[in-house]
Amino acid sequence: RYYDYIFGFYKWPLGSNKVPSAMELQKLEVSVIKNPQCDSFPNITSDESYNLLVKGPVATLTANRVWGVLRGLETFSQLIYQDSYGTFIANESNIVDSPRFPHRGVLIDTSRHFLPVKTILKTLGSYSLSHVYTPNDVRTVIEYARLRGIRILPEFDSPGHTASWGKGQKDILTPCYYAREPSGTFGPINPILNSTYSFLSKLFKEISTVFPDEFIHLGGDEVNFGCWESNLAVQHFMRNKGFGKKIEKLESFYMQRVLDMISAMNKRSIVWQEVYDDEVKLTQGTVVQVWKMGNLHMKLSKVTADGFPVIISAPWYLDVINYGEDWKQYYSVEPLRFAGTPEQKQLVIGGEACLWGEYVDATNLTPRLWPRASAVGERLWSHQEVTDLEDAYRRLTRHRCRMVK
Repeated sequence: RYYDYIFGFYKWPLGSNKVPSAMELQKLEVSVIKNPQCDSFPNITSDESYNLLVKGPVATLTANRVWGVLRGLETFSQLIYQDSYGTFIANESNIVDSPRFPHRGVLIDTSRHFLPVKTILKTLGSYSLSHVYTPNDVRTVIEYARLRGIRILPEFDSPGHTASWGKGQKDILTPCYYAREPSGTFGPINPILNSTYSFLSKLFKEISTVFPDEFIHLGGDEVNFGCWESNLAVQHFMRNKGFGKKIEKLESFYMQRVLDMISAMNKRSIVWQEVYDDEVKLTQGTVVQVWKMGNLHMKLSKVTADGFPVIISAPWYLDVINYGEDWKQYYSVEPLRFAGTPEQKQLVIGGEACLWGEYVDATNLTPRLWPRASAVGERLWSHQEVTDLEDAYRRLTRHRCRMVK
C-alpha cells in the first residue's frame, strides 16, 4: 500500500541527476522489537513510538509494535519527493518519534447526511495518487455533456504552468540559470528547440481529434520570463532572431507558432489576456479571455476595438471566497458596460465563471461552485433588464433545493 502511495505510476526515473551510488537508498528495513500485535485492534494505550533512520544505502524503521511501524511508514512516505528529472529523493533523517496525546481523532457526521461506505473508506485513507484521465474517460465526459447540450472545451496552457509536462517529456522545459550556472530548476516551455514544436504539433493533432468543439484554449497566462532571460541559449536565440532583450518578442514567437498549428487544424484558439497585453500577433478570430479586474472596462473597449472576440471572466472568479452572499455581486455585473460601438459589443461572446483548484478538490468543488455559478449563468442568459436581486434570490433558493435533492 505504501509503495503505491509513494510512487504511484512513476516506478522508474525519467532521467538522471547523477546521484552517487554511495548515497543511493536501496531499501527500507522494518523491525518490530516486541510482540507486534498484528492481529489485535489498536487502543488508547497502544505503543505508537518508532525510530526512523534514513541514510544510504539502507534505511531502518524500528518500533515496539506494529502501530509504530504504521506511523513510521507514514513519516517515511512524506520524506520522499521527485526532482526535476523524475528521480525519487529521500531526505536524510534520524527521527525518534511518539505521539504527545494518545487520542487524536476526526469526527465525521453520518446522521445529518448519509455518507456512503466508499466515502468513509476514502476518509480513512483508501485512495490513490494515480490521477490519470484515460481516453475513455474523456469520451465519456464529452458524450455525457453532449446529451445535455453542454460543450466541452479543452485548455492546454502554455508556455507557463507546464511544470508537470517535464515529468513526461524530455527537454520540453527551459533550464533556468543563476549566475550563469544551471540552477537545477526549470521554467516555461523551451521555445527555441524544434523538438518542442514537433511535440506540440503531435499533441494538438490528438487533441483536435478527441475534442469535437471548434475551440482549443491555449492559455498563455502568467509566464515566468525570468527563467528565459537567465538562459544563455535563449539569449543567443533572441539575438539571432533580432529580438534584442525584448522577452515579449520571444513569447510572441512561441505563441504565433502554436496559433498557426491550431489554424492549420481548422480549429479556433482562445488565449488569456496576457497574450494580447504583450502584443502577440493574434490570428483573426482568436478569442481573448479577460480575467484581470484592473481597468476591466478599458480593456474590453481596447480588445474589441482591435476586432477580437472576448470572453469575460474577471468578475466571476468563484475560487475567491467572500463572507456573505457573494452571488449578488456576480449577478449584478453588466458585461457590456464599457465604451464601444454596437459592433464592438457584439464581439463579447459571453463569460465564464472560473473555479481554480489551488484550494478546491473533490471534497469542496460542488459547494464552492453551486449555486453561486447559477447567478453567473442567469446573468449570461437573461435580458439586460432582468436585475431584481430579491426576485433572483427567490428563484436561486428554489434552484438550490432542486440541485441538492
